[in-house]
This record gives sequence, structure tokens and C-alpha cells, in this order.
Amino acid sequence: MDKIIRCITDDGAVMVSAIDSTDIVYKASVIHGLSPVASAALGRLLSAASMMGAQLKSSRSSVNIQFDGDGPLCTVMAVADSSGNVKGYVGNPSCPTTRYDSGKLNVAAAVGQGTLSVMKDFGEGEPYIGKVPIISGEIAEDITSYYASSEQIPTVCALGVLADKEDGQVLLSGGLLIQLLPGADDSTIDRIESNVASLDSVTTMLAKGMSALDMCHAALDGFSVEVLDEFEVKYVCGCSKEKIEGLIANMPVSEIQAMIDEDHGAEASCRFCNRRYTFHESELRAILRKK
Repeated sequence: MDKIIRCITDDGAVMVSAIDSTDIVYKASVIHGLSPVASAALGRLLSAASMMGAQLKSSRSSVNIQFDGDGPLCTVMAVADSSGNVKGYVGNPSCPTTRYDSGKLNVAAAVGQGTLSVMKDFGEGEPYIGKVPIISGEIAEDITSYYASSEQIPTVCALGVLADKEDGQVLLSGGLLIQLLPGADDSTIDRIESNVASLDSVTTMLAKGMSALDMCHAALDGFSVEVLDEFEVKYVCGCSKEKIEGLIANMPVSEIQAMIDEDHGAEASCRFCNRRYTFHESELRAILRKK
């Protein structure tokens, strides 16, 4: 089972979240039939969304992160609740995979240029929406840019997905979110910068057998550290036939009637889990009678 751990320095100057999201990303790649580069892009975003969702205080809160780029992946989206449970999808699951000369997956080319949108719904009132240009398409750099531009929180985001080069199967996935809080002074900043510069990649740390807690301690080397919380997270889609029925019920009468007259029923699929829901004519007529 995947896990998030959140730690803070004893002076309250730095907070770090770390996630081992291997099971989440493996499940997403199987559900959506993702190519290696699609797995890497969505996997990185799922890790980021899970850590960001876990920072929300209200149990009714959620975060929706969406990359709308001009690359062959099209849209990349992830949605997480305040428990860090997450779901997501890409616009083109079979996006062709290209690599850098180093052999690493070229996620930037798959994502392209465009807009990164972050919507935080706190369960009441208007949601917060922040939009920034995609600066690299490599996901982690763009999350870092979002925090600097939209929330003015100095942040370092590191994300990684390791896939088998032969069959594309997800082997490891995880992430780190390092954030400076108002109490951070120059010496703290210098120490964090030094730690970040010496960190291995997330997948290298996981491959060495490091846990989420180990990654937190590596990021906060030289500081006294307190564990804020630790909890399991998973890939969860809360779709149901009842929810789809509610969406149909909100459609105009003429559109529901057209489904009956022209299609003799309706079929809907969930973009997050690919479940399909069928509504027969009798069910659509029952929906109409309630309107």
C-alpha cells in the first residue's frame, strides 16, 4: 500500500511531504492502458496531486490539477481528496514515447506548452483557481513554478516514475514536496539548497529501498525533524451509476428524449476508471418522469 509522510523541522521553518506512489501509478497505467511516457506524465502528476491534497484541512476539500498542453498527450489531469487518495487520466493514453539522449523519457515533448491550472475546492464557498504557463512540461518544475507564482510559497518539487524499458510496466513511483515556511532564515535556506543539490532522484532513492520517511530525512538532513502525520493513500474513483443518473437528470428534457427516440438508451463511461454504465429506455423514461 502506498504511503504519504509529512514532516516539519522543530523550528517550524520547513515542511516536507514524501510519497511512495508505486501502486497508485501502476494501477492507473493498467486502467488506462498507458504508454511509457503517458505513465510517466500521469504518474508524476498523481504523486503531486496526492501530496497537495493531503495538505488540505477540511475533509470535504479536493484539489484538481490539469495540464492543457499542445503536445501529443493533450490533457493530463489528476484529482485528489484531503486524504491523499487520487485519480486521473490523460487525453491520449497511447501517446508515442520518445526519450532524451540519456535514455530518460521525454515527458516535456509529450506535454508540450500551454497552461497549468490548479483548482482547490474547500468544500464551501468559491474554489481557489490558479493558472500559470507550462514552463517545462516535466511536471515537477511546473508544480514548483505554480507555488512560486500563485501561492508565493518557495517550493521544491521532485517527482519520478521508473518504467521497465522492455514492456513499459511501472516499477517505482514517488515524489517529494519541500516548502519553506515564514520562519525560514538565510541559514535554513542555504542548508535546504545544499540538501536538494545532493539528493538522488526520487526513483533512485526508492530503488535503494528508502521509504517515504527516509526521503523526508534526506531532504531535511541537519535539522531536527518531527513527523506530522503518516497515512496510506490509493487510487480511488467514486463514480457510480447513481451519480451518472444525476448528471443525466440535469440535462434538458429534449436531449434525454433524443436518447430514447434515436439511440433507444444511453451509455456513459468514466474517464477516471473506464467503467461503463448503460441506461435502457425504461430507465431514461423514469428519469424524465421525475423532472
